[in-house]
Amino acid sequence: MAGIGFELRKLLKKDTLVGLLQAYTFAGIIGSGPWVLSILGILIIGLLSSTVVVPSFLVTQFQTSVTYLIAISLILTGGLQLGFTRFVSDRLFEEKDEVISPNLNGILLLVIIAASVVGIIGLFVLLPGTGVVYRILMLAAFVLMCAIWIVTIFLSGMKRYKAIVALFAIGYAITVSLALLLRPLGLEGLMAGFVIGHSALLGGMWVLTMREFRPQELIAFDFAKRGAMFSSLLAIGLLYNLGIWADKFMFWFFPDTSEPIIGALRASIIYDLPVFLAYLSIIPGMAVFMVRIETDFVEYYDKFYDAVRSGGSLEYIEDMRDEMVYSIKQGMAEIGKIQTLAVLVTFVSGPLLLQALDISELYLPLLYVQVIGASLQVVLLSVLNVFFYLDQRRIILLLCSEFLLLNILLTGVSLWWGAALYGYGFAFSVLVTLATALALLDRRLSRLEYETFMLQ
Repeated sequence: MAGIGFELRKLLKKDTLVGLLQAYTFAGIIGSGPWVLSILGILIIGLLSSTVVVPSFLVTQFQTSVTYLIAISLILTGGLQLGFTRFVSDRLFEEKDEVISPNLNGILLLVIIAASVVGIIGLFVLLPGTGVVYRILMLAAFVLMCAIWIVTIFLSGMKRYKAIVALFAIGYAITVSLALLLRPLGLEGLMAGFVIGHSALLGGMWVLTMREFRPQELIAFDFAKRGAMFSSLLAIGLLYNLGIWADKFMFWFFPDTSEPIIGALRASIIYDLPVFLAYLSIIPGMAVFMVRIETDFVEYYDKFYDAVRSGGSLEYIEDMRDEMVYSIKQGMAEIGKIQTLAVLVTFVSGPLLLQALDISELYLPLLYVQVIGASLQVVLLSVLNVFFYLDQRRIILLLCSEFLLLNILLTGVSLWWGAALYGYGFAFSVLVTLATALALLDRRLSRLEYETFMLQ
């Protein structure tokens, strides 16, 4: 997300309440806008189709299908998102802008082929006995989602944040409109609206990219050359997304907490709804995270390394290091405050919220622990972001591995124990990983000058 700080600083320089509100609103939209629009779009389709699509369980089948599409596509492309973005950043640093678009086309071609192969296998494994039209639409939607994640992270690296949110808004407006228009056709109509809307979204992002970097050749595969992409980044992207979704898959396929929906796809109503509501609560924390980390920290980060490269005095370098540490502490404190407030608001309004959504209050304990877990995840994400700035890929790989293993282990324990511990597996896995991350970050920052000069 490097680069968004420039936009935020412009707003904060106004030194007014309006400027401050604009900065936090902008950060919140950029930090969580695409996935919030995605989730809200699918929910709107479900709510407005429940009385039209007959039988009504077809709406549940549609929402479950889309959830699996999002989860598996993120896991499949997670590593490529990070690896290719770093490849592009290195080429821009070398002022080789002409290779960007051809290589984007190249990686999109490989992703489309890989997603098609995985999707076809998945159709036979997960969706046996379902309709041909539905399976074709599922395959098309899966390939589109995989390609969209690649182009989205690419545009993020290009600092086209406003364009991303605008395109997602347009794409999901088309998705919702067509899904509602075609809903009398049942599950296939809902899926057709989803596919057409995402085709428009991918097309818009691709056109924007081609206009930004006019290609001299159509396609290239420089990114596939040995050493062109860091294997550690490929592993980090895979492990992080596996860690995020591991507990969800376990609840989906544990018989006591799930039910079959369509084909081999299962869903856990007892777990999915609290998780969704919990993730909506982290939007304020994401806004604070982006404002503080991407402005204050980045400012002193740049000054520190500029001083190292230009031969600044040791006293000045140490002062900038101290300012970096202070900005990190302040950012963590602000994130902690805003997420604590979000947790308290959820605890107070939780019963009314569930009542408004016609959900049993038996979900309250799980909602509470999921809100705490999601809040901790925002803090963990901010620490990982600092490590990315410091180029500590091994540490990030270690933390993502720890998060994945703990989530699997502790979620398994919670499923074995019973309903009283549901949700605690994810929350404690984030907590332990965060504690490890903070300890490692403190050690790295205390040795920053030494390690920086020893690497020159």
